[in-house]
Amino acid sequence: MSKISYIDNFTDWAESFKYHKDIEVRFSETDMFGHLNNTVAFVYFEQARVSFFGELGFMSDWLKKNSETIIVTADLQCDFMQQIYFGDTLEVYVKVAHFGNTSADLHYMAKTTDGRVCLTGRGRIVHISKKLGKPSPWTDEMINRLEEYSG
Repeated sequence: MSKISYIDNFTDWAESFKYHKDIEVRFSETDMFGHLNNTVAFVYFEQARVSFFGELGFMSDWLKKNSETIIVTADLQCDFMQQIYFGDTLEVYVKVAHFGNTSADLHYMAKTTDGRVCLTGRGRIVHISKKLGKPSPWTDEMINRLEEYSG
């Protein structure tokens, strides 16, 4: 396996994830070659990310009409390690790799149920004010929750 720029030690990195979402590959997500379309990995990352932030207790506030803040994705990348096929069940992991005053770097890993790592990824989200459209600091409560899932 070639070195991935955002991973120092792959084994340690992979073992540090605490949260995952199971996702089954649907037929409509495959391409004419029979494997997962390359755009779908980002949908899986989003699904795991939304579920992760729900687990942290953030989504219910962000989804309220009168919520003052939301998160936006600033960048996102995916590295494809193995082919994925219709019917595969993936464990899509997400963790906080680093967070600052208003943003967080998230890392992703998808494994098949037999343990094959098929996707890795990273991305930055920014916590912003809905009214101003500018970065907004994490609250102390959010920082405490983010620290629980940092790795």
